[in-house]
Amino acid sequence: MTVTNALSVAARTMMAEPLAGGRFGEFGGRYVPESLVAACAEVEEAFREAWSDASFRHRLERLRAVHAGRPTALTPAVNLSAELGVTVLLKREDLAHTGSHKINNVLGQALLAHRMGRRRLLAETGAGQHGVAAATAAALFGLDATVFMGERDIERQQLNVFRMTMLGAEIVPVRSGSRTLKDACNEAMRHWVTAAHDSYYCVGSVMGPHPYPWMVREFQRVIGEEARAQCAAELPTSVPTHVVACVGGGSNAAGTFAGFVDTDARLIGVEAAGGAAMTDGTAGIVHGYRSRVLQDEHGQVAEAHSIAAGLDYPGVGPEHAYLGDIRRARYVTVTDDEVVPALRRLARTEGILCALESAHAIAWVLRAAGTADLPTGSTVLITLSGRGDKDMPALMATATR
Repeated sequence: MTVTNALSVAARTMMAEPLAGGRFGEFGGRYVPESLVAACAEVEEAFREAWSDASFRHRLERLRAVHAGRPTALTPAVNLSAELGVTVLLKREDLAHTGSHKINNVLGQALLAHRMGRRRLLAETGAGQHGVAAATAAALFGLDATVFMGERDIERQQLNVFRMTMLGAEIVPVRSGSRTLKDACNEAMRHWVTAAHDSYYCVGSVMGPHPYPWMVREFQRVIGEEARAQCAAELPTSVPTHVVACVGGGSNAAGTFAGFVDTDARLIGVEAAGGAAMTDGTAGIVHGYRSRVLQDEHGQVAEAHSIAAGLDYPGVGPEHAYLGDIRRARYVTVTDDEVVPALRRLARTEGILCALESAHAIAWVLRAAGTADLPTGSTVLITLSGRGDKDMPALMATATR
């Protein structure tokens, strides 16, 4: 077996189930206070039982179809493709119910929480999309919802805050630290310590202690599996040459990559330049798991920055750290200054207003098209993780500068 094939087998195995203890190579694991060890173990046991239960999977598939609107479309970006000289296909998670891929994961976790007899969902959110999805699922299952959100993110994502309150969720402003997603995660985990007996912590991305990175990726795998079948029907080559998705915690990218990890497609994760844990981070522990983390010279978690609230996070899911280490996926960065023009170009060529998070993936494709990174004639699948309605205030502000 060649080295390349060996790595491909390793990546495919990892994207099936992690090693003992929830490890992806040296990453992952469970680094939580003693008081949460039993809670994490209970979630793992419940997930393993549910995931092997055909009735659970059937009910989740039904929810995805009738409540989330799956399968989402695969849209050929005809005009942009002509301009760039590469074939661009867009996986439209922005068309899913609540406007982002977050609903895939939340429906799975809410169904699990209901099966476990929990009465309340705890969640953290940055851009608000996970909070909206959690509030939506809680309403659907008759659960209470408490959402922790940084005060700065509340200010820049007011539309999603209002949507959460309309759905009946309690919003807890977090005023510590940078008042963004990192601090919201801290507070949500602290609260979980006191409420694990009746509340379920609904993690929003492929991060957190085991089993969350594995479980969330499995709930998001539907993106990649649908896209693979849709690409096979759309492309003469069946599989695109490049698969591109934005990465903060990395759930939409993990779900997309899971559908193509055993192919020859190049997997590209695009980070925000100010929050690039894969590019600039080093091995460390944050929010109960080991991965690549932005840290200062004293080993303290550093502040991240992005115009996209959903990418304003100093860590990255541990499976991405592993995929990067074995070079099955490549991680690149784009700046805020590239993102807004990319969003506008997609809007004006294709009539699609995507989220600022998704525009990071578009920005890299615009930069790379026609270069050795993305040669003319390539076929590119881009996952649009969410729609841009929530970002209109930020875009209006940039338009007046």
